[in-house]
Amino acid sequence: MKAVFLTKYGKSIENFEIREIDKPIIENGEVLIDCEGFGLNYADVMARQGLYKGAPPLPCVLGYDVVGKVTEVADEENKHWIGKRVVGLTRFDGYAEFAKTKVTAIAEVPADWSIAEATAIATQYCTAYYASQYVTNLHAGDKVLIHAAAGGVGTALTQIAKSKGCEVYGLTSSEAKFDYLKKNGVDFPINLTTSKYQDQFLEKSKGKKADVIFNSIGGESIKEDFRILSVGGRLVNYGAASISGKKPNLFTLLGLLRKTKKVKPLKLLGKSSGIIGVNMLSVGDVKPEVVSHCMREVIKLIKDNPSIKPISGGEFSVKDVTKAHDLLASRKSTGKIGVRW
Repeated sequence: MKAVFLTKYGKSIENFEIREIDKPIIENGEVLIDCEGFGLNYADVMARQGLYKGAPPLPCVLGYDVVGKVTEVADEENKHWIGKRVVGLTRFDGYAEFAKTKVTAIAEVPADWSIAEATAIATQYCTAYYASQYVTNLHAGDKVLIHAAAGGVGTALTQIAKSKGCEVYGLTSSEAKFDYLKKNGVDFPINLTTSKYQDQFLEKSKGKKADVIFNSIGGESIKEDFRILSVGGRLVNYGAASISGKKPNLFTLLGLLRKTKKVKPLKLLGKSSGIIGVNMLSVGDVKPEVVSHCMREVIKLIKDNPSIKPISGGEFSVKDVTKAHDLLASRKSTGKIGVRW
């Protein structure tokens, strides 16, 4: 079978190579998927740049989510999955024609969903559900601030927040994305490049602070978010995109730590507020049943609520995987990007 290997760190045009390798061998509790394609995630960009600590050593196959038909199962009780079109959450190795994963990490998806729409379920929507429904909760009337609101997770968070009756403030670095944000349900788009987003938020909220903030940027933005976090507020941090594009060395990581706000438990206690870190790979490693629960609930949400639906940010041929990576890294994309075999 063919697989896309990351061979070195740096610009995408220099470091991807399609190679022939053996099919994965499945073990107890696993299934084998004949992949139509795979999805891209910003963690892939970070891994390509050498900035993702959890990525395997080079050369390696990236990829967290795939869509395709189940062709093999390791256990008799899972035979009913054979032939079904599923989305699967993988622990890397998703950029391949065949991928294995745990049966607890798959969900059946409709035949008319595109690769981008289907793979968004495994990562973006699971992350959004876990962050907004599992480790915290949203309530009608909450003022919700979402960083990178036009991205895959930001799109999902917006839809879930609006379904709960929240008032959504979406951050973006381009006014060209305002129409997309509004169509997706953002009440107040905010352009990061015009002035401080904290000031813009307080102006639009008429001085009211945020009840919940979803932050995929990390670093100094954590400190700035705390300035506008309300009493009883929750800050959910699920990424560190602020270091994207920087050199993968100790100084970059130390700089991230230096700029990140130091958490003082007594101050959190005084404001009855909290900060929560979210890493779905860690959750999947230790508590796969939680990921399975989130995937089932997401599918149910989408079926029950027409306003919650993955949005494709475009699909590329595997031959153009570098173009797909460059688009995602440029932060000019919206929704989920898919790559087809």
